[in-house]
Amino acid sequence: MKVSFLNDGFFDRLETLSVHLRTDLSGYYGGKHPIRRYGQTIEFADYRKYELGDDIRRIDWNLFARLKKYFLKLYTDERQMHVRILVDCSASMALYPQKAEYALGFAAALGFLAVRNNDKLSIIFLKDGTFFDPFGLIVGKNAFFSLIGELEKVSFSGAADFAEVVPRIPDNGTNDGMSVLLSDFLNENRWQKAVDYLLYKKRQVLACQILSKEDMSPSFVGRTELVDSEGSGAGDDRNVNLRIGRPTLEHYRKELRAYIGEISGFCASKGAAFLSVGTDIPIEKAIFSELATLGLVR
Repeated sequence: MKVSFLNDGFFDRLETLSVHLRTDLSGYYGGKHPIRRYGQTIEFADYRKYELGDDIRRIDWNLFARLKKYFLKLYTDERQMHVRILVDCSASMALYPQKAEYALGFAAALGFLAVRNNDKLSIIFLKDGTFFDPFGLIVGKNAFFSLIGELEKVSFSGAADFAEVVPRIPDNGTNDGMSVLLSDFLNENRWQKAVDYLLYKKRQVLACQILSKEDMSPSFVGRTELVDSEGSGAGDDRNVNLRIGRPTLEHYRKELRAYIGEISGFCASKGAAFLSVGTDIPIEKAIFSELATLGLVR
C-alpha cells in the first residue's frame, strides 16, 4: 500500500509536537514524561522535612544555614512510555485505498511523535484473524525511519477480530503507556472488548475511527448489490441486493451518525479517548487540531 505523503516534509511538520500521556502511568526510567512521583532528574520540584533514614546528601545546606532546620530537595521524576499502535488491516480498510493509506500514515505520524519523545514504539497489524508484528520494538528515530518504507508492503485482507487477537499480543504492557486502535469500526470485530481489556491493563487508550468519503456519503444509486468485503463471497447471507435512492442514503447517514455517537459514548464511559476522522482531512490537521483538543498531543 503506497503511502505517498510519508516524506521528510511530512515529519518536519510534526517536529513541534509530542504525545502527551497521563502522569499516573508507571513507564520506564529515562524518558521525558513527568509523573506525579518524585525522582532523580535535575529539575527541582519541592522541599520536604528531613526524616530519619533519608539520604543526607539531598539536604539543602544553604536552607539549613538560614533556618537551622533540615529540608530535603525533591526533584521531578520522568519516565519512558511504550506506545502501541494497533492497525486494522482487514479487507474493509482497503475497500477504498485512501482509507488504508490514511491508516498507515496516521500510524506513522503517531509513531514518529512517540520516538521523538524518547518513547518505545510498537506498530502491530491485525488481519486474517491474527496479528503481525514485523518491526518488533522500535526505539529512536534511526530505527523508526529505517522501517518507514516497509509500511508500503503491508497488505490488507480478511477480518480483524480485536477481541480475540488483542489479548494474545505478547507484552501488552501494564500501566506503561498508550494503546491506539486504528480502524473504521464498520465490521464485526468486537472492538469494545479489546478496549475493555486494554483499560484493564491500565493503559491509556485512543480509538481512532478512519472513514472514507464513500463511507460517510455513499454515491450508490439505483439497483445495487452490496457485498460484505470480509464475508465468504457469493452466497454470503450478509450480501444484499436492493434499490438505493435518496431516502435510503439519508437513512444510512443518520444511522452512521448514531453509530459514531455510540462509539463516542462507549469510550467516554470507559475513560478512553475517541476520534472519528475522514480521509479528506489532512493528517497533520487531525493531529494538530483534533488530537490536541483531546489533550493527547502537545
